[in-house]
Amino acid sequence: MDGHVPPTADDVPLRLTVPEPAGRPGDAPDFSHIDFGKAGATPKPALDLAAAEAAPFANSLIRVLDNDGNAHGMWADGLETDTLLKGLRAMVRTRAFDARMVKAQRQGKTSFYIQCLGEEAVGVGQQLALRQGDMNFATYRQQGILIVQDYPVLDLMNQIYSNEMDPLQGRQLPILYSAKDYGFFTLSGNLATQWPQAVGWAMASGIKGDTKIASAWIGDGATAEGDWHAGMVFASVYKPPIILNIVNNQWAISSFQGIAGGLSATFASRSLGYGVPALRVDGNDFLAVHAVSRWAVERARRGYGPVLIEWLTYRKGAHSTSDDPSRYRPTEEGDVWPLGDPIHRLRDHLVKAGALSDADYTAMVETADEEMRKAEAEAEATGLVGDGRGASAKHIFTQVYADPPARLLSQRQKAGV
Repeated sequence: MDGHVPPTADDVPLRLTVPEPAGRPGDAPDFSHIDFGKAGATPKPALDLAAAEAAPFANSLIRVLDNDGNAHGMWADGLETDTLLKGLRAMVRTRAFDARMVKAQRQGKTSFYIQCLGEEAVGVGQQLALRQGDMNFATYRQQGILIVQDYPVLDLMNQIYSNEMDPLQGRQLPILYSAKDYGFFTLSGNLATQWPQAVGWAMASGIKGDTKIASAWIGDGATAEGDWHAGMVFASVYKPPIILNIVNNQWAISSFQGIAGGLSATFASRSLGYGVPALRVDGNDFLAVHAVSRWAVERARRGYGPVLIEWLTYRKGAHSTSDDPSRYRPTEEGDVWPLGDPIHRLRDHLVKAGALSDADYTAMVETADEEMRKAEAEAEATGLVGDGRGASAKHIFTQVYADPPARLLSQRQKAGV
């Protein structure tokens, strides 16, 4: 036809590229596509780091601990033993909480649970760098943020069981916590919505001339959502006081991080195109997590604007209790993850430094297990939805309207609550 280039004999069928993970069920785990770098090799940048200068930090990996538990480099300076011990205890308690709740779900006590097995360091390590009044916009895999602050685990369990002592009075699905006084914004089951919300909250803090900063959390898979890009644009333009955290745990519910673009570039480097500086960090190295978080918090408080941090870690467990990872990844993959286990690595470091004994660690684990056992028994005694002892239906009608409309009053009367 006129106005068109005609076909030629050299034309070939077009094709679509779908990234494939390094291994599927039955294959040997393979992490050769990841450059894990060397402990202590990446320096500490100036607080006013600009995006144009950040490429080396966004494409390398900040590590402090080596494979033998020794600390190296500039990021190791100024880390207090008491903080490391507090972090270890919180990670151990978080893991014990997860184990108890997974078991409870398998016993039919709740419909759903999501654990953070293997990722405990990122939430705990950063929260220890924040202060009262700062706000986390977390995902469902940062329960350690609450546990390290000694938020009552009984309240968390009551929320999971949706019983009459549930702080949210049955209004949320299990594991979608909310704790304003602990800097924990209400979780949403719609992934990525918290990202622009966090940026907006931080913008409000800047508008008011406040001293509080925000911390946004998202997984590698959810960065493919439009909300992630919207949040990045606003963070880039208005430069609010916020830390933007991407937890790259290698897998979304059943698709690997390459489906979200993780093979073509690091997630940290994608931030540079928005004009937001970024760092990439060993998320299983508690010392690196806490040190980089302190740096990022100080940067935000001094008014240098947003910074993005990609935490390289691994989801050892299933995505949720509704998931079977053996159907889409090698079974042994979590056991051979080159960055190891965050709890064991910090434990080994503290033992080597003489700050902890093997007996101390064993007692810490046993104490945490007993704490969670007792709390779960108390929550179960309060009530389970499956036993008909969930939160009262009256809560559907309360704390929504200052002056409830007549139709709701009528509906409540008919419901007899």
